[in-house]
Amino acid sequence: MIMLVEETLQSGDLFASSKELTIAHNGESYKLRLTGNGKLILTK
Repeated sequence: MIMLVEETLQSGDLFASSKELTIAHNGESYKLRLTGNGKLILTK
């Protein structure tokens, strides 16, 4: 669990051990991926 002190998350904290993570939202799963160019892609 990530404890938020501020309302901003640093992408380096999210992608410290992987280049892809899963976000659960309203019963759906989404993949957030960090590309080789440093961009973010969110897919369902």
